[in-house]
Amino acid sequence: MERVVISVGGSVLIPEKNDSEYIRALADVLRGCAESVDIAVVCGGGRIARYYAGIGRSLGGTEYQLDELGIAITRVNARLLSIALGDASAGIATDPKECADKAKGGAVAVMGGTEPGHTTDAVAAMIAREMRADRIINASNVDAVYSEDPRENPDAERFGEMTIGQLKEIVYDDHSACRSCVFDPLGVSMCMEDCRDIYMVNGRDLEELENAILGRPIKGTKVNGD
Repeated sequence: MERVVISVGGSVLIPEKNDSEYIRALADVLRGCAESVDIAVVCGGGRIARYYAGIGRSLGGTEYQLDELGIAITRVNARLLSIALGDASAGIATDPKECADKAKGGAVAVMGGTEPGHTTDAVAAMIAREMRADRIINASNVDAVYSEDPRENPDAERFGEMTIGQLKEIVYDDHSACRSCVFDPLGVSMCMEDCRDIYMVNGRDLEELENAILGRPIKGTKVNGD
């Protein structure tokens, strides 16, 4: 059976409005796919994490403290998804190894962030290493990898397929648990070492997400790890 790790952006799970219907539908997709693929999911913090980090910064918080705020939000989001999964949830894991161990037998393992300095993308790469996952799926609010942020530059180049070396050239050089970029540099480095594929998809497109989970062709970007 194939093994898959999904990094779901917080802004995909919780956008500008209460979106319980999306979370319920996401849980249905995960539950169905878990019958044929071992699945672990890492939930990001997104807009809400950045909101708290902004307030914390204005109150004089250190970067370490701000990361702790963001991690707390990722764990709240993980609990929401676990509730939606119901009996298909393997429970909330607290570290990558535990999450990898729980992702089997048709149950979906879920967790949030771990420690300051590690984004949830990096955590997904750590879980994938423990699981020896076939691929990581980055489910964000962008539909593919672009040469630049397409929301800022409409002429940015869109990639349907690329090597992990090309992805490494695009990602930022620095990272923290509250910074948003196409994929965390630490996660990219780990996937490069492990020769692991990364699928970049729009997480709000559940048909696209299901295709990525099951290893089918996608409309987003397939990053070849080998």
